[in-house]
Amino acid sequence: MTLAQAMAAAHAQGLARLDAQMLLLHALGRAPHDRAWLIAHDADVLPEETATRLDALVRRRLAGEPLAYLTGVKEFFGLPLQVDARVLDPRPDTETLVDWALEVLAPVGAPPGRPALLDLGTGSGAIALALQHARPDAQVTAVDASADALTVAQDNARRLGLPVAFIESSWLAQVSGRFDLIVSNPPYIAADDPHLAALTHEPLQALASGPDGLDDIRQIIVQAPAHLQPGGWLLLEHGWDQAGAVRALLVQAGFASVQSRQDLAGIARCSGGQWM
Repeated sequence: MTLAQAMAAAHAQGLARLDAQMLLLHALGRAPHDRAWLIAHDADVLPEETATRLDALVRRRLAGEPLAYLTGVKEFFGLPLQVDARVLDPRPDTETLVDWALEVLAPVGAPPGRPALLDLGTGSGAIALALQHARPDAQVTAVDASADALTVAQDNARRLGLPVAFIESSWLAQVSGRFDLIVSNPPYIAADDPHLAALTHEPLQALASGPDGLDDIRQIIVQAPAHLQPGGWLLLEHGWDQAGAVRALLVQAGFASVQSRQDLAGIARCSGGQWM
């Protein structure tokens, strides 16, 4: 079997072309950006052991396992992150939250105005590491209740050489001090949402949050004011239909300048407010 035939076979089973390319590159031990190499070598014979490895990967992908778990790598905001089933697969939609955070931080200069940032529920470290990379002058702290998730995030920070501090905590329970910005992509799916059935490979505790999906967001909004500097911002990612409810919670808690931001699909993906 040639590489081209292996690709065609995977595609015929229902796998997207890009997924098939990424899995074939992974099975061959090549970098994910080597797609041009595949085209140049499509007539090469695929070694039998590699074909066996590829077939197993294809079956797992068709069963719904995220591509990032299979290859062990996901790019987020230009950073290559190592991910596995201990953390959520970082979504491109979450880059909306990072863009907004950097916009909020733009007026905050270098020391003595060095900004203090907090990422709640960091998972793989995607948001915290993206912010630290974009704002090397910032003091970034990342929090997660899962020791396993923190291990993944810390490994990513070491590999990328980014000096993020990490705390094991249920939201802000073990956090001290005040911050110029708190960001979070918390669980926000309703516990009985039928879409959870398609996400069984990812950690449930990082996805679902009570009957309406807002239990963790409510907790963060209640806890955040005690940890924000005057003028500090709280920015939250949420579900496609939750913007109005999250804005209402922020207003009720006393936040000002409450607003939402849309992702690339035009969906109100994040909401936040300023603590005065």
